[in-house]
Amino acid sequence: MLFLMFRVGKDRYVLDADQIEQILPFMEAKALPGAPHGVVGVINYHGAPVPLIDLSSLAVGRPSATVMSTRIILIRYPSAEGTDRRLALCAEHVVETVSRPASDFVPTGVEAGTPAYLGPVAADAEGLIQWIRAEALLTAEIRAILFQDSGAAI
Repeated sequence: MLFLMFRVGKDRYVLDADQIEQILPFMEAKALPGAPHGVVGVINYHGAPVPLIDLSSLAVGRPSATVMSTRIILIRYPSAEGTDRRLALCAEHVVETVSRPASDFVPTGVEAGTPAYLGPVAADAEGLIQWIRAEALLTAEIRAILFQDSGAAI
């Protein structure tokens, strides 16, 4: 299975590459005052607004650093209606892919109380890599706020 690897601080995370539509350079987002925690705003993707979630902000409470390796990862986010919506994720150190069998990832043993988007982990020579469950990044309330327009499916 192919994964895109990125970092939040010193920790490494991966996303399933099958969920990724495109990787974009970092760009400023249109702020959404009063938006839920982790929601930076919206970006313009070919004339359509796409909600932007900052993974560093969501995970550790600080925005992603604006460095050369910071990217926006455009994913296909599954909706309850069975259609996909575009969701943009801001992440740091987006510079490599990793090929690993899904079976290499095992539960952490401390799932209770952790955010639902934090999946199983795999080990390598550098330490642990955690799988981000993109479909669990948004709570039902945030999904309802970001995807109100039923015509925004891709």
